[in-house]
Amino acid sequence: MATFTDKQMQARPTQSDIWLVDSGARGSGRLVGRITPSGKRLLYYRYTGGTGVQVRLPIGPYDARGDGRATFTVQQARDRAREWSALYRSGVKDLREHIEEEARARQAQAEQDQRERDEAAQAAARRLTLRQLAEQWARVELTPKTQADGTRTGRKDAGASVLKTFARRVFPQLGELPADTVTKGDLMGVLDAVVAEGAHRAANMLLTDLRQMFRFGLDREIVRINPLGGILKKHVGGKETERSRVLSEDEIRTLAVAVLSALPPRSTCTVWLILATACRIGEATGARWEHIDLARRTWHLPQTKNQRDHTIHLSDFAMAQLKALADLRDAEHRARGEPSEPSPWVIPGRDWSRAGSPKALAKQLGDRQRAAERRLSGRAKTTSALMLPGGQWTPHDLRRTAATLLAGLGFGQDVIDECLNHKIQSKSARTYIRDRRRAEQARAFEALGAKLLELTTGTGGATNVTPMRTRKRV
Repeated sequence: MATFTDKQMQARPTQSDIWLVDSGARGSGRLVGRITPSGKRLLYYRYTGGTGVQVRLPIGPYDARGDGRATFTVQQARDRAREWSALYRSGVKDLREHIEEEARARQAQAEQDQRERDEAAQAAARRLTLRQLAEQWARVELTPKTQADGTRTGRKDAGASVLKTFARRVFPQLGELPADTVTKGDLMGVLDAVVAEGAHRAANMLLTDLRQMFRFGLDREIVRINPLGGILKKHVGGKETERSRVLSEDEIRTLAVAVLSALPPRSTCTVWLILATACRIGEATGARWEHIDLARRTWHLPQTKNQRDHTIHLSDFAMAQLKALADLRDAEHRARGEPSEPSPWVIPGRDWSRAGSPKALAKQLGDRQRAAERRLSGRAKTTSALMLPGGQWTPHDLRRTAATLLAGLGFGQDVIDECLNHKIQSKSARTYIRDRRRAEQARAFEALGAKLLELTTGTGGATNVTPMRTRKRV
């Protein structure tokens, strides 16, 4: 059976068409090659149609490196001709219509496949990575805002600390993964790594933030499930025990002497300011001079942890700390010799344009409550300078100590809770009792300041106080 070759299809054109034909088996059709005078090289399948007339079906252009779809080698065209020949022998006489139907079906399938690819691409484009989910969560839920009913939501730092923690512990491994593909196992691996560092509380805090973020994503159909929905703190950092450390009056007397040589002046003032105002450490380090009115003896906190503003009456003891901090600010500003304004922060960080760090004070106190052999490299050498008989203490223990001192002075829980700016537990009480007990707060802070003055200097004295009726708070 004679066949033509690629070499023959590459022959030089002549003034008339050159036709090349496979002999083929009788009644099965044949492969035909054509070289036109203009140099076109075409391949056909020729067969006898149902009316007895010979039909040439185009297979496609010839190319020595054909891809079998748009262009064909002789062998590729011969394979296509054999397929059509099998159809012809099976009884399909109108091959042209049959092939066109198949082509239309292939085209319809190709269009369907393309639509599915486009939809998948669009879905992928809408798919948020874990990093993008975290950023959207911070933007929508953690940014401070006031609701229509006057309540405040969000976090004071707009989620900056959360995103910083995620950038350190979560994003390196999982940040670029689609959020809806992140598994419980992925997240537990991150949390286990934190626990392995010995940071059990940090692991629990990270668990809480991750659960809240995925709950946000679930509500918005960004993820299908909350992978940490059934995980509790006991599965990660362990159940946390509530701290109860309170500095005794004798310890406060001891501390008054110890801080003089153990801490920088600004840190010393911060310790006493927290004790005198019962504020949180973050509120102290985030205080701005614009919110402090020394003439009226008030410190206003427009944003707090529980989203209630708070105004603290400044006792003589608290005023002394703030005046000392103001003197430090002015002296350092003069020493810099800069034309700019003094720092707006009561307790600035190393960069005067930023507030001080709560962690910096916590580290200063912790470094001075260590055994000598546990001293950290490059940190305070006076490792035991702030050790007290009752054990290690933290900045937050000062707030608890202030509340305990107020109770010892005879003030009731409701007044103490207002001094601490605690949220009223009862919803009805929050709704109907709007009195913040300003006068009682002022009396309480004055009594606290007098007590601290007595303990730290041996002067001052007790202030006449009247116990107040209690109201349960959280």
